Amino acid sequence: MLDQMTLYPIADDVLFAPGGKVVIRTYGVAPAAGGATTTTPASVSYRTWVTGLRDQPRYWHWGHFEDAASGHRKVLEWLTGRGPQPSQALV
Repeated sequence: MLDQMTLYPIADDVLFAPGGKVVIRTYGVAPAAGGATTTTPASVSYRTWVTGLRDQPRYWHWGHFEDAASGHRKVLEWLTGRGPQPSQALV
């Protein structure tokens, strides 16, 4: 499945907590390029994944690059106790 997608990294962070490490990754996902003859740009969706939390992995969807970059910072603020939990952004 990953060979059919192109990942565009935006931001990666790691926090070390008493229970272990928490990894926050924000990236864009698009279908793999179909070749040089493709004329329409691929639709990119943006996601932030948080792994290493005790309950379960959490993720957010973002509509645009700017929202994803800002959302990544908001997730970091939430995890470090400097802000509220970000609301789920819909695509």
